[in-house]
Amino acid sequence: MNSTKIFIIGLPRTGTTSICAAMLELGYTVAHTAYTQKTFDHAQVIADTPIFADFKRLDTFYPDSKFIYLSRESQKWLPSIKQLLQRMYINVTRDDGGFNTIIKRCYQSTFSPFTSDNIEDDNFLSLCYQRHKSEVGQYFLARPKDLLTIDVSESDSYQKLLNFLSLAQGNESASFERLNAGGKVTAWKDLINKNKIASTKNGRISLLTYLDASGE
Repeated sequence: MNSTKIFIIGLPRTGTTSICAAMLELGYTVAHTAYTQKTFDHAQVIADTPIFADFKRLDTFYPDSKFIYLSRESQKWLPSIKQLLQRMYINVTRDDGGFNTIIKRCYQSTFSPFTSDNIEDDNFLSLCYQRHKSEVGQYFLARPKDLLTIDVSESDSYQKLLNFLSLAQGNESASFERLNAGGKVTAWKDLINKNKIASTKNGRISLLTYLDASGE
């Protein structure tokens, strides 16, 4: 079990797959989404759901962990997140099945109120982005060494990651691979690497200890 973690707390469509792929290449065990306690126990790096919604509780439960916030230009993020939320809408909102309860909670709380009209509205989505960004900034205001903020499309972002992780300097031209371009969301599934940690076992979620400890 890894008691200290690196949590990727950027919202969906900010480059979570790209940074997870880079962390695999750096030798970390990585989960892109985590829905079982076994996943949390064995992954050193975890991204996406439920991380972007639960980073405060995770910080308390996994002391001495590090956090990476991913930013993205609004004109690039908005059409991408809108397309994703449109695809997810029915399975996030339905009562008779759909996505697992962790996914539903995270999306409904982060993009609240999660309605068909709201997820079509650029102003609403921008407010959700800014609200989350502000929460992250305020939470880590007195702890700048625990938080790295990068835009994976920027040329110096990979080097900033290495510096944050106290790793040897890399090739100055090294950069994050651009994955899931054009609205695709399957790049992580297609990656083959022994350090990938499955999000679930046989498609089933389990009680997450950090949530149980907070009474949820």
